[in-house]
Amino acid sequence: MNVSAQTYLLALSALFSIVNPIGTAFIFSQVTANRSHGQRLQLAGLIGFYSSIVMLTALWGGAYVLSFFGISLSALRIAGGIVVAINAWNLLQAPERQEAKKQQQAAESEGVDAVAFFPLTIPFTSGPGTISVAIAIGSNRPAAGEGGIAFVVGASAAAITVSLLVWAFFSFADRLAEFLGRSKAEVVGRLAAFLLLCVGTQIAMNGVAEFVHGL
Repeated sequence: MNVSAQTYLLALSALFSIVNPIGTAFIFSQVTANRSHGQRLQLAGLIGFYSSIVMLTALWGGAYVLSFFGISLSALRIAGGIVVAINAWNLLQAPERQEAKKQQQAAESEGVDAVAFFPLTIPFTSGPGTISVAIAIGSNRPAAGEGGIAFVVGASAAAITVSLLVWAFFSFADRLAEFLGRSKAEVVGRLAAFLLLCVGTQIAMNGVAEFVHGL
């Protein structure tokens, strides 16, 4: 297996796990419940596009930004994990209130552009956890040579693939939620929020372990 294919598979599994397009799609369907199907399709396309920009920027520019500001990767993981865990905990504790607040924010906006990037791309889809994972992947890039180019191609292709999956699952999120019914969709949404809580906790724990190991 060449470097591009190996990097693609590794990056795809890591990014797909943290983004979780399937579980996030149910949260997306709840947050945009007051939108028409056409608006959801437009939002899905914008979120997929913005997610690709976020992941590609984090992959190839995130490490330099952290270095410029003197921020370690472990600090980013701790902070990112805490943010993800807090958002997931809020969804678990009071999902109806959170959904009503998000729906109100979406309803008050003039168009889908106002909510596509924030909060639907960041932090719901490609939040701090995704950014920290992408930076960690990019930081393993070989210094130079053909291996470095192959690594960039494989990791970039993985980020674009995940973005396409986000677009696909989000586009049909309302239909899937309608097929399951409101009660089942809420159950799946809460399970997705619980998994997101576990992911955020794990990211923070990994950051703490890296920080302690580096002492």
